[in-house]
Amino acid sequence: MQFFIDTANIEAIKKYNAWGVVNGVTTNPSLIAKEGSNLATKVKEIAKIVKGPISVETLSNDLEGMLNEARHYTTWSSNIVIKLPCSENGLKACYKLSNEGIAVNMTLVFSTAQFLLAAKAGAKLISPFIGRLDDIGEDGMSMIKELTEINKHYDLKTKIVVASIRHPRHVIEAAKLGAHIATIPPDVLEKMIKHPLTDNGIEKFLKDWEKAQNNQL
Repeated sequence: MQFFIDTANIEAIKKYNAWGVVNGVTTNPSLIAKEGSNLATKVKEIAKIVKGPISVETLSNDLEGMLNEARHYTTWSSNIVIKLPCSENGLKACYKLSNEGIAVNMTLVFSTAQFLLAAKAGAKLISPFIGRLDDIGEDGMSMIKELTEINKHYDLKTKIVVASIRHPRHVIEAAKLGAHIATIPPDVLEKMIKHPLTDNGIEKFLKDWEKAQNNQL
């Protein structure tokens, strides 16, 4: 399973990219706004660090606005993927852009029915938001199970991007189900590397080594 980092923070992207685990980046208007930077400047900066797909979301809700923004964004770097909302205009834009050879990541997907429509419209990536479903009392991971089962039946050209990840267990369960990609916030990546037994083990090894060295003096 590929890992995309879900942030627009340059230092975070550099840090986790150095771990060798970042296959791509997902951004959205909220993440860009949080960094207080010009969209084009920020995306071009990210593209210098990560060579994998970089998802950039359109801000327009009308069809022509989505198309114009998408075509402009793809001039910034060859690895830009256009994020579109799973709406009527989003589907129309996805269909047109996909036929132009522009990769689309259909976002804000909350049902298996929406996934099927986005796949039919030509989306290269589809992002179901499992955490937000959990927040309203639904089981987000059960949708991922349905999507991976559907993928086994058909030769779909899309990949499942498990989004709105809240904790490491979401990543593990998505991997067990065979999801293609998990887009992970920096704080969850930090939790994935941490374990108290690892920390205790490192500390004990160092103390034992130091004790052995002192005994030789």
